[in-house]
Amino acid sequence: MKNLSLWAMSKRSNFARLCGAVAVTALLASAGHADSGPFAILAGEWSGGGAVTLGNGTQERIRCRATYAVGADGNHLRQELRCASDSYRFELSGDVTYQAGTLSGTWSEASRKMSGALFGSAIGGQFQVVITSVSFSANLSLTTRGDHQSIVVIAPPGGQLVGASIALTRRK
Repeated sequence: MKNLSLWAMSKRSNFARLCGAVAVTALLASAGHADSGPFAILAGEWSGGGAVTLGNGTQERIRCRATYAVGADGNHLRQELRCASDSYRFELSGDVTYQAGTLSGTWSEASRKMSGALFGSAIGGQFQVVITSVSFSANLSLTTRGDHQSIVVIAPPGGQLVGASIALTRRK
C-alpha cells in the first residue's frame, strides 16, 4: 500500500510538473506574441469606403484601399492609404515606429505635395495619431478588430478636408 501511495504521489508530481511546463510554455508564447509589436494585426491589404466631409460642408461617399507593410518585429510600419470620391482624392503614406507605447514617424500626401511628422499612441488594436505639418494638422484614430478596421480623421475647420470616416475590410 505504501508503494501505491508513493506511485500516486509520483504521478501527481509529474502531472504538476507537466501542468507547470504547459503554463510556462503558454506564458512564453504569449510574451512572444506580445513582442510582435502592435502593427502585426495590420499587415496586408485592406479596402472599403466611407464618407469625407469637405471644407465647404459637403459630404461625399469615398472608396479606399490601404496597404500595410509591417517590419519583422511588428514595431515598424509602412502605410499607403488611397481614397477617392467624386471630387476629392488623397494619397497618404507614412512610416511609423512603435516604442514603449509611443508612435512616431513621418507622413506625406502625394496629390497635394504635403508632408510632416506624426506622433501618437498604440494600445491593442487602437491607434491615436496626430498628423502635423507647417500648414496642416489632423487627428487620426484607427481601430482594428480582426478583419475590420475603422479610420476617423478630424481636421480643423477652414481647410479643404474637415473629416473622414472610413471602414475597411482585410482583403484575402
